[in-house]
Amino acid sequence: MKAMLGLMWLLHWLPLPLLGRFGKLVGSILFVLLRSRRHIALTNLRLCMPELTEAERVALARQHFQAYSRSVWERGILWWSSEARLRRLIKLEPGPVPVAEMTERPTILLCPHFVCLDVAGVAIAMEASASSMYVQQKNAAFDKVLRQGRSRFKPVRLFTRQDGIKPILRALKEKLPYFMLPDMDFGEKDAEFVPFFGIQAATLTATARIAATTGAQVMPVIATFLPNYQGWRVKFYPVWDNYPGTDMVAATRRMNAFIEDEVRLAPAEYFWTHKRFKTRPQGEPSLYQRPAP
Repeated sequence: MKAMLGLMWLLHWLPLPLLGRFGKLVGSILFVLLRSRRHIALTNLRLCMPELTEAERVALARQHFQAYSRSVWERGILWWSSEARLRRLIKLEPGPVPVAEMTERPTILLCPHFVCLDVAGVAIAMEASASSMYVQQKNAAFDKVLRQGRSRFKPVRLFTRQDGIKPILRALKEKLPYFMLPDMDFGEKDAEFVPFFGIQAATLTATARIAATTGAQVMPVIATFLPNYQGWRVKFYPVWDNYPGTDMVAATRRMNAFIEDEVRLAPAEYFWTHKRFKTRPQGEPSLYQRPAP
């Protein structure tokens, strides 16, 4: 892993068009080699986008591998490039990071799993402190670089799932924005089966519950690639009105519907290699069973 990090450091000096094309090439190779991940991606696309032909889904899965690989290699720019370079490469929409709106009251920054989500984190960290939950990495060297990269500009509080919800509530009480990744399958605990692209998906209700408990507003933020390797777009959406209301399941469905709409805008950049439908309602078989050879 140290050799990998060393290579990422060396490559981050490249112009973004060269680094991006290198990442895309690596992704094309991984699409061929990583059969199990390719199977997961294609299964997700068959479930979520049945209107596409199989050839179109295969092409989209290949594009996803390319986009994901690009995001990994381009992370070196986020971790080690100058602030000036980052500001040139990150286009903010509709304008500057809305720091005042994010800090005047408790705020959940809702960031679904698009491959460029770390760009959104850096764009925010250059302007304001925040908090977030992250998965502690098994490799100590990578974990250290990841934590340092996410907190290199402003102090960032990083929690793990083992820390529980109390540190998040304390941070929100202090009006420290909480950068929340809401759309992975962590099992049935604290989740409800809510449709995602028409498929029942175990979905954490934490966004709605935390908003209800703290009075936090929910402001979506999504990062995607700019065309022609020009950099990245980070878009801040208006705060959701009347959220979450009194029905936590309905609020969670509203969140999933928003994510669906955004996925359709940049389908190759959503995290299709995750088993989003791993947890099934009682009695339903796995959706990821590979056919016998």
